[in-house]
Amino acid sequence: MRGDYREREPERARAREKEEREPAGGRRKQVFGTRARAPRSSVSPALARDARIGSCRCKTRRNARARALVLRGAPFPARPLLSPPDGRRRRPPFVFRRPLARNSPLPPPSNPSPPTTTQQPTAAGDSSAYQRLGVADDDVVIVAALRTPLTKARRGGLRDTDAVDLLSTVFKAALAQSGVEPAALGDIVVGSVLGPSSQRANEARIASFFAGIPEQVPVRTVNRQCSSGLQAVADVAAAIRAGFYTVGLAAGVETMTAHPMTWEGGVNPRIADFPVAQGCLMPMGVTSENVAAKFGVDRRTQDAFAASSHRKAAAARAAGKFRDEIVPVRTVTRDPKSGDETPIVVSEDDGIRPEVTPEALAQLKTVFKKDGTTTAGNASQVTDGAAAVLLMTRREAARRGLPILGVFRSFAAVGVDPSIMGVGPAVAIPAAVKSAGLSSVDDVDVFEINEAFASQATYCVRELGIDPSKVNPNGGAIALGHPLGATGARCVATLLHEMRRRGRAARFGVVSMCIGSGMGAAAVFEAGGENDGPLPHARAVAGQATGLSRDARAV
Repeated sequence: MRGDYREREPERARAREKEEREPAGGRRKQVFGTRARAPRSSVSPALARDARIGSCRCKTRRNARARALVLRGAPFPARPLLSPPDGRRRRPPFVFRRPLARNSPLPPPSNPSPPTTTQQPTAAGDSSAYQRLGVADDDVVIVAALRTPLTKARRGGLRDTDAVDLLSTVFKAALAQSGVEPAALGDIVVGSVLGPSSQRANEARIASFFAGIPEQVPVRTVNRQCSSGLQAVADVAAAIRAGFYTVGLAAGVETMTAHPMTWEGGVNPRIADFPVAQGCLMPMGVTSENVAAKFGVDRRTQDAFAASSHRKAAAARAAGKFRDEIVPVRTVTRDPKSGDETPIVVSEDDGIRPEVTPEALAQLKTVFKKDGTTTAGNASQVTDGAAAVLLMTRREAARRGLPILGVFRSFAAVGVDPSIMGVGPAVAIPAAVKSAGLSSVDDVDVFEINEAFASQATYCVRELGIDPSKVNPNGGAIALGHPLGATGARCVATLLHEMRRRGRAARFGVVSMCIGSGMGAAAVFEAGGENDGPLPHARAVAGQATGLSRDARAV
């Protein structure tokens, strides 16, 4: 076996023989790159050889001696066994660690301590006390948010316009306004509620071709009832944040003329065993009556709220506030008797009634309950329309030189009792505000809360203690209409354009709505780049201990 070893490694064998011939206790002169001989009295040549070439198969001579010392029971040396001539220590032995699997979470620290954040005096905006310590390139930002006019179902200017034309109009407008080439889109997500599922998905795909978007860009639909448009925005934002793509288009559409709210098919008889589930079958108007009765929202309050919505919407239209968000639609109307088509251009919402008063609304009969409070006048309108929101990373927006309308900060969807589904925003808004790192709803400057019914909108504002002047400053769904799948995206467009007009006076905004079958959704947006930088009217902060993600400072 010894001869075989010489044949395999003659140089190492000769070095070992030379070591054995030297007197006991002697030491070989240390030479950089060679093994220092241990005293003959401490480690036998056979043991050292076993450590060097046996089962251990150590890669370096230093590790071989360490192995020998361990086998003998001697303490492991505290310093390197061999030093180079220049006195520098050699690299310690390599310790193998199993590599982490791809996308696996990092192991927690040995003594983890939760980070704390501090809220500093703001340096960017006199409407909120959160200091901006710079921006993040991976922020998800909105560079375009547009909508069609909203018109009455069965009677309005878009009654004969299908979903393909509505969607293609806003697709094309969002891309044209931003200058983004269609091929840059990573995905298109469209919110839709009442359109037949597979048919609406195909219509969304067809609309992308009508808008000049190449076949390589995928399209899908999403349905979370009344929040579908906002869910589409949240889905695209989440995908961008996850790194799936850099640019995405979110949209929403509803053609309530062609697809009214109906229940198709039967009902599972086991629903009798689940009282909570029975609330999912309640007409939305009945849930409005439940909210009004349970939380004491009387008829007079609801009518006043509805009249205020019309008044604010009329003032906003007269002031031209909707011009930046509305895309005119070239379409046709058909005579129901002759079938003749008349080309038209629809450029304004047609559900606003400037002359309406609470007294006039009080004359309307209730619809869902004989002695109830909900009427056609204090509920949202049945409407046709579409909206689109173009999102990308801040890095991509900067590369393209695009102005930023807003930054997507957080989203929350929550569940509530289906029989009082209108309370959803009262639960979803605090959840979204907390997720964004804000301390309370008082930090929000503008709210777009969908006015499904005056009863539930009034309750949510009152329950959260929101200043009514911050809510729907340009009117809401009672005046403008509620195209179910499009409402969320429409609210985003209205909110961001309003915040841009206010400039430094509006830093944070919220979009929220209740959802049929008992849910609520909300999202927090921050104003775009025009609010970055030092401002003279920043207010001081004392005693608050939270901060927005990119504004917080770890201590």
